[in-house]
Amino acid sequence: MAEVRDGRPGAPRRYHSPRRAEQAAATRGAVLAAARELFVAQGYLGTTVADVARRAQVAVDTVYATVGRKPELLREVLETALSGTEQAVPARQRDYVVRIRAAGSAREKLALYAAAVVDIQARLAPIFLALRDAAVSDPASAAEWERISRRRAANMREFAADLRASGELRPDLSDDEVADVVWSMNGPEYWVLLVGDRGWTPERFGAFLTDAWTRMLIAPDHQPNRPGTPRRLSRRPGQLRDEPSADRPANL
Repeated sequence: MAEVRDGRPGAPRRYHSPRRAEQAAATRGAVLAAARELFVAQGYLGTTVADVARRAQVAVDTVYATVGRKPELLREVLETALSGTEQAVPARQRDYVVRIRAAGSAREKLALYAAAVVDIQARLAPIFLALRDAAVSDPASAAEWERISRRRAANMREFAADLRASGELRPDLSDDEVADVVWSMNGPEYWVLLVGDRGWTPERFGAFLTDAWTRMLIAPDHQPNRPGTPRRLSRRPGQLRDEPSADRPANL
C-alpha cells in the first residue's frame, strides 16, 4: 500500500492500494455481468437487486456500493455494452468514433460504423430489448428508453454532419434524413431480425449495412463502380418494387 500526499500543508495522508483497486474493479465487473445475465434471462422487472447479489456472490450492500440501485445497474450495463469496456465512455471518446472521424471518405466512415454496429449489437441487443419490454409497464424503464433513444438520434445527426463534410452524400437528402436512415438500421431490432431470426452471420450483416448505406446515401458520382440513375421507392399502394426516377433524385 502506497502513501500519497496531495501537497497541501496539513493535508491528511491518503493511501492507494493497487490490489484493493483491482479487487473493487473485479467485484464491479462481477456485479454488472450478473445483472446483464439476469436482465436478459428474467427481464428487468423480474430481476431484483438481491438476485444480482446472489448471482455475483456478494452482499446486497456491495451491489449498492459498487454500482447503485437497480436503475443504475441497468444504465451501467447498457453503457458498458456500448463502450465495450469496464467503464462507460462518452460517444466521442469511443475508439470507433475516433476512427470514423479520422476516415477520409464517406464510404470508409460507413464501413467503419457498420463494423462497430456488429461489435456493439452482439453485446447490446439482448439487454436493450429487455429494457424496451420493461418500458411498456415501468415508468423508470420508459424514461431510460426515451433518454437513450434521444441520445442515439442526436449522435446520428452528428454522424450525418460528419458524412456531409466529405462532400459525397446525396444533395437531395437532409442531414436529418440521413440520420434517420442510419438510426433505423443500427438498432438492436434490425440485428435481431436478420442475425437472430434469419440466421445471418455478423459478417454478412455488417457487409449488408455497408452496402445498403452506401447505395442509399452516397451520391451516384461517388458510388464505387456503380454509375447510373438514383432510384426511389414507389409509394403507390400495393407496389413493392422500386423504380428509377428519370427526372430527379430520390427522396427517402
